[in-house]
Amino acid sequence: MTDAGPTLWRVALATDAVGIAAFSTALESDGGRDALALATFEANPDGTAWLVEALYRGAPDRPALTARVAAMAAALGLAPPALELAPVPDRDWRAQTQAAFPPRRVGRFFLHGSHWRGLRPPGSWPLRIDASYAFGTGEHGTTGGCLAAIDRLARSGRLGRGRHARALDLGCGSGILALGRARAAPGRVVASDCDPDAVRLARLNARANGLAHRVRAVRADGTRHPAIRAGAPYRLIVANILARPVIRLAPELCRLVGPGAGHLVLSGFLQRHEAAVLAAYRARGCRLVARLRREGWSVLVVRRRGSGRRVAGA
Repeated sequence: MTDAGPTLWRVALATDAVGIAAFSTALESDGGRDALALATFEANPDGTAWLVEALYRGAPDRPALTARVAAMAAALGLAPPALELAPVPDRDWRAQTQAAFPPRRVGRFFLHGSHWRGLRPPGSWPLRIDASYAFGTGEHGTTGGCLAAIDRLARSGRLGRGRHARALDLGCGSGILALGRARAAPGRVVASDCDPDAVRLARLNARANGLAHRVRAVRADGTRHPAIRAGAPYRLIVANILARPVIRLAPELCRLVGPGAGHLVLSGFLQRHEAAVLAAYRARGCRLVARLRREGWSVLVVRRRGSGRRVAGA
């Protein structure tokens, strides 16, 4: 993205640890558009104060966001926090965000930006992901949780080999999870998103990580793109989206994942939505093999039929 495009807007609020998940949900959409990126930061060393930030392309709907935040605050029995809305020049936002995202480990994955010049830890899987306008830098609880789930599946040999190791990252954002899957095991990966800017960024990130030959990013709303259909059955499907689309897509995703050995990593929703998501997939012959929780968010790993070992952390 260049400065010639629509102005980027930052939306932020301060909260304590109790409000992180709820207020993150409130800021992820203004009722008409989804945020381009969402992040949480510790505001003090003891973890009692947090900052929740969202990035929008163009001015967001302040009244709608205020109403969403107030509704979440009422549900938690809290006073609604004040909202900060301001335009942020793209270059300034990138520089500020790069400074706020130092290299970090998630399992064997080592996440860093292009500005980092150090040595990666021995035995780690490097992923170069720059802070940008598409969701997915590894900081958010759902992204980190999905990477941790991919790492665990790789350790237990569940990602497959050769032509049977195909994977799908539905709602790929920056492409970080597709790239993580490509780092963790052989096989090709399809990464899809309905946002054309996210697809372009995922392609750029695939080239930057030397994985363009194995990760194909396509623009798609749902699962009907020919590239998605052609890749089935998948050994792994990652859907880090929201509770409603995860539930709505259950019939399609269960048809696309391979029976017996196929796994789905489902995320993008709060812990209170776990039961509804699980019910949708259990109704289609899936069973829970792992559950990860981070900062109020949930990651569920389910397997389509068949039997086998449970993944550590179930």
